[in-house]
Amino acid sequence: MFLSDFDFDLPEELIATRPASPRSSARLLVAKGDKIYDSFVDNLPKFLKSGDRLVLNDTKVLPARLNGVRNRSIDGSEISSAKIEVTLLAAKQKGIWSALIKPLRKVKLGETIYFNKSFKAKLIDKVYGQALLEFNCDGYEFMRFLDDLGVMPLPPYIASKRKADNYDKLDYQTVFARKLGSVAAPTASLHFDDPLLDKIRDAGVEISFVTLHVGAGTFLPVKDEDIRKHKMHAEYGEISQQTAEEIKKTKKNGGRII
Repeated sequence: MFLSDFDFDLPEELIATRPASPRSSARLLVAKGDKIYDSFVDNLPKFLKSGDRLVLNDTKVLPARLNGVRNRSIDGSEISSAKIEVTLLAAKQKGIWSALIKPLRKVKLGETIYFNKSFKAKLIDKVYGQALLEFNCDGYEFMRFLDDLGVMPLPPYIASKRKADNYDKLDYQTVFARKLGSVAAPTASLHFDDPLLDKIRDAGVEISFVTLHVGAGTFLPVKDEDIRKHKMHAEYGEISQQTAEEIKKTKKNGGRII
């Protein structure tokens, strides 16, 4: 199977740069047997059955993209600056994060990226195209800076059409987000709103939660024509004992797991 097998035409006018409002008014493609037809997410309860269980991802997205500056002295007097975009990936230890840096070649080991006068990070390692950054703070102070200066990392097909803004901090967070850790939204979940969840429960469908933190792989293109050579990135997932037992009970009773 080759990368070119997945090529398709996507008209520019069909790329939504903002979400549908309300969320559940987004379109839904339904496959039934050998037929497919269009519907809307709000109609999802019609395709579920009493006794089914809907499993949702309760991850919460970090405003993980930061815009900073690298300053470098030339001949001891002149300063050379370069704009640097940082996308945080995962916390490794106290104050240290793995990250994607664009452009990585413009930052040398030991150099500092400044996000404002009080918030900065030093590049301490480069591994397989990723950076390891040591920030000058952690804990509550770090999260305060991130909430103030960070933006949601938009999917590349949207980011190429508009800049991220403060609306994205709400639009790219699910209504059931609880556990902080994703660097991108679990996009299918964004179509759910509270009225739809109420309709699903009223239809006799039970809801459980798992956690899957969306990671770096969502931003990285597949570069090998032979997709079997593509190296996938790992992501952190968690399923509680309670959710496991709920899923077992539903399957035992003949319900479907969605």
